[in-house]
Amino acid sequence: MKKLSLLFYLIMLYSLLFSQQSVVDTTWESLRNRPYPQWFKEAKIGVFIHWGVYSVPSYGGSEAYGEWFLRGLLAGDKTRTDFMKSHFGEDFKYEDFAPLFKAELFDADEWASIFEKAGAKYIILVSKHHDGYCLWPSRFASGWNSVDVGPKRDIVGEVSEAVRKRDIRFGLYYSLPEWNNPLHRWYTDHNDSIHTYIREHMIPQFKEVVETYKPEVLFTDGEWFHTAEDWHARELIAWYYNLVGDDAIVNDRWGHGADIGFLTPEYSSGGLKTDRPWAEVRGLGRSFGLNRNEKLDAYMTSDELIHFFARTVGNGGGITINVGPAADGKIPLLQQERLEQLGNWIKVNEEAIYGAEQWIRNGEEKEVKLNRIDPNIDFNWVRNTPGFPIVEDHFSAFWEGYIKPEFSEEYTFSAVADDGMKLFIDGELIIDQWEKMIDESDSEAMRDSQKDGDSGKIRLQKGQFYPMRIEYFESLQNASISLSWESASQKKEVIPQKNFFVAESLASQNGLLAEYRSLRQHIAYTTNGGNLYAISFEWPDTFFELPLSAPEKTTKISLLGRDGDLPWHFENGLLKIDLTTIKFSEMPCQSAWTFKIENYK
Repeated sequence: MKKLSLLFYLIMLYSLLFSQQSVVDTTWESLRNRPYPQWFKEAKIGVFIHWGVYSVPSYGGSEAYGEWFLRGLLAGDKTRTDFMKSHFGEDFKYEDFAPLFKAELFDADEWASIFEKAGAKYIILVSKHHDGYCLWPSRFASGWNSVDVGPKRDIVGEVSEAVRKRDIRFGLYYSLPEWNNPLHRWYTDHNDSIHTYIREHMIPQFKEVVETYKPEVLFTDGEWFHTAEDWHARELIAWYYNLVGDDAIVNDRWGHGADIGFLTPEYSSGGLKTDRPWAEVRGLGRSFGLNRNEKLDAYMTSDELIHFFARTVGNGGGITINVGPAADGKIPLLQQERLEQLGNWIKVNEEAIYGAEQWIRNGEEKEVKLNRIDPNIDFNWVRNTPGFPIVEDHFSAFWEGYIKPEFSEEYTFSAVADDGMKLFIDGELIIDQWEKMIDESDSEAMRDSQKDGDSGKIRLQKGQFYPMRIEYFESLQNASISLSWESASQKKEVIPQKNFFVAESLASQNGLLAEYRSLRQHIAYTTNGGNLYAISFEWPDTFFELPLSAPEKTTKISLLGRDGDLPWHFENGLLKIDLTTIKFSEMPCQSAWTFKIENYK
């Protein structure tokens, strides 16, 4: 009888342990109804790592993605092909970079320490990018992985072990397609010819890396030419969830029709509105993989990074901020510094960050402007801002001045803009392209714009100054505008600076007066444990004024990182927090300051 009781107890215990892991089937309904893991909702910050063969050349245009080096070569991009020939020779091929990817200074424990100091709760390592090179000994990429050629090390295994020792969740990025795989050359072969590649290469390799390392975050990419059914997304996601368990989470890049996973906006303004978990994905500069041709002003300052991070948390999301190590395995010092500065700020303000939720209002905004003289109208901001303090999305621009033609004849003006523009010359509307671009996938930052330009004609007289006005707006994601002209005697070209004037005078500076406008958030709100946190991106000097309803008279307000409560009063619809007693030596941070309002709904 005792043996039966013990057996019954063991069976019940086994059933209880097994039932703690939810099992999903391959229907979209089952997959979409699966709860997102709580740990990810609370994490707020992760670190992306783009590192591979492309880290050897680590080069492209100043706004280009360094990890797209091979695609540039295949597409005949002059910047990359000239660089390759000049520095490596006429006969050098992309594959020849692999032996030079030595990783001689790579130390996974050092990386893990850097990520821990940044406050990261998870990392996502690129296991294979679009060039097909694997950072683990994949039997499906013989001779093209980090054990067979290059470092001669299992990079995925070493990083997995190092970060998990520090209680950081381990995640993997995996590119679904490859640019140069003989079964299907993505971007080169017809999209319909990919199915053999998926069946014979992608699916078994995907299962190989996931089953070996069991990442708790799975980030797929390169899905955009195909449907979720093409990629067998339902089967693969269900298999992954059932393998790894309830802590597993996937991203949203699984092909058209998937509608699953945490959202991954890329180089946006950090203001996504959604009920799903999300994390802004971006580099500290313009690229993910190291691009040595980037300019210093492309990098976020520590203030910009901290403000951006706080803004995403206030909007209910977080960030997956990228580092691009050099080919030797060292994370560049500037990138390390930015991560450590962010981590130091989080340490002071962590109760407003980890586990925090979006409040009924995400923050406070104010209109900002940027005035300057632009030499011409030829901009491709991609997903970046035209300049501080303008934000990446939802901005407008206005250019005005004079244009002086060189011939007396009819001119055709043409423009390509993402999202919309209008051109006026001498008070006449010449081009009206005031419509929004069709929304693009969050993962399509590197795709060429498919938008056709608009054009208009007007007869102009040689040497005469004509007043010109250009209006422009940007909505979401990619941003660009280019204005060209042509005539019987003038070949088509972007209108050069020498034909623009800020005033009707030959002595005036060439170019057009530009004014950019946007709303910029200067306060972010989060809520946690019944408390409201107001994160200010500017030090308010004497009083910090918030347009909130009146708190209870007994409400305590404090500055995180400083002992003691702050006096406050409510006046004319504003909560006014008195800061006059705070000494400079008591300032806990220098980038943003968090005020805690206790028990405020």
